[in-house]
Amino acid sequence: MVDTTVDGDDVTQASDDVKAAVGRSPEDAEKTTSQAPPKDPRTWGWSVIFLCFYGFMVQLKPGEPFVTPFLLSTEKNFTREQITNEVNPVLSYSHMVVLVPVFLLTDLLRYKPVLILQSLSNVSIWLLLLLGSSLLEMQFMEFFYGISMAARVAYSSYIFSLVTPELYQRVASYSRSSVLLGVFTSSVLGQLLLSLGGVSYSGLSVVSLGLVSFGLLLSFCLPWPKRSLFFNRQLRQAAASEAELSRMKADGPAPGSSSSPSSPFLQMLKELRSVVQVPSLRLWSLWWVFNSTGYYLVLFYVHILWDKVFPVSENQRAYNGAVEAASTLLGAMTSFAAGFVTIRWNLWSELVIGLDTALQAGLLLLMGTTNNIWVCYVAYSFFRGFYQFLVPIATFQIASSLSKEMCALVFGVNTFLGTILKTIITLIIADKRGLGLPVHSQFLVYFFYFGLLTVLYLAAAAYVIVRHYRSQRGGGVAEEATPTELSPMEMGPCETDSLANGAGTKA
Repeated sequence: MVDTTVDGDDVTQASDDVKAAVGRSPEDAEKTTSQAPPKDPRTWGWSVIFLCFYGFMVQLKPGEPFVTPFLLSTEKNFTREQITNEVNPVLSYSHMVVLVPVFLLTDLLRYKPVLILQSLSNVSIWLLLLLGSSLLEMQFMEFFYGISMAARVAYSSYIFSLVTPELYQRVASYSRSSVLLGVFTSSVLGQLLLSLGGVSYSGLSVVSLGLVSFGLLLSFCLPWPKRSLFFNRQLRQAAASEAELSRMKADGPAPGSSSSPSSPFLQMLKELRSVVQVPSLRLWSLWWVFNSTGYYLVLFYVHILWDKVFPVSENQRAYNGAVEAASTLLGAMTSFAAGFVTIRWNLWSELVIGLDTALQAGLLLLMGTTNNIWVCYVAYSFFRGFYQFLVPIATFQIASSLSKEMCALVFGVNTFLGTILKTIITLIIADKRGLGLPVHSQFLVYFFYFGLLTVLYLAAAAYVIVRHYRSQRGGGVAEEATPTELSPMEMGPCETDSLANGAGTKA
């Protein structure tokens, strides 16, 4: 498994980092004051600390990087073809089916019940892994993984119900850091227990079951928020909501007027049409859909590739935990570095995306053709790092133009579209009812997928750049693009996720 909690899944949290960074107008500040009353710092402080502790603890699953070796070991005795073509595909199907219901229930039920559901799913995963022996039981394990992945949105948005808007950026950094620390600690702990402690794969699973059971107990102790983003906005006025929905940048058409102030969620669904017409939002939303699809497919199957390149016959020779820890750290570093990039994004965005995607395509080709496990490890770490570099940039480009509610909806739609595409690709190339390709062939397909994206991005970049300089030489007034600097944000080899494999998803 690869934990993707920090791989870009928790977009609500990241978007609030951005919105706090870009600042608020006096009118927005006045509306913010009316939306939520000040809270006693002692009250929200302890609530935030407890939630961060919970976020750290639920990431402690030291057996997660070693699930695939465990399933392929003599103890479980599944074949590589069964895991590749019959077990892993269930994760994509489950995630797609439950994503929208969980997204809506998270807000309607005010977070806590969904976090309890996620913890129950985590316990079910490790019970099935430990006690299950049939193919159907392993497929049910993947089904619960899909529920756990979909429920991660509850944690990323829960924390904002505990504090006033002016504290969003600070508490987002706290909760994000706790998740990152949990993912890193979990991977390191698993590797140390395996390599130095001589703990078996089943022993790691027992430790993981104990830790997620403790996380389940913690979830029952979480405070129950009184408000949420869409359905429980007791303190928000319709006029303020309407004004926020109209707050988009001048590079696109303004959203239409509100026709249903009492139904802000339905109103924002109509406003999505305006988002598609804004060039920067359209570009980065497409990147989110297509590149995240390829990214998570790689994460879902990379552990099977590693076992194919270097079959693990002894526990001490598996280094999955160390590699996951290193890639998590590298992803956090590249994500943090992206916060200091200052360029004219409306001119160079397509080129940056194209070059980044080209590098990822090259790494996938390397992983799909090499017989050296260490080359695979290094290529995978850099693959995650290149993806994480663009996550905060995409988050900034999308979130800075939208209200918090609209931003959450846009990211939700992008994630859902990416999940549908991921499911279609899985059904065609991985599922035994489709082509049922072996893992090496799958990685070559992923290489061609990223290669095609590279061609499209670079062609778009050439068009934008040529049009810009022709406009300048022709005496026209080219759109002035001022350099934009991202405020450094606490993002994971994100999100983790996240948003993972993933923010724990299986590979």
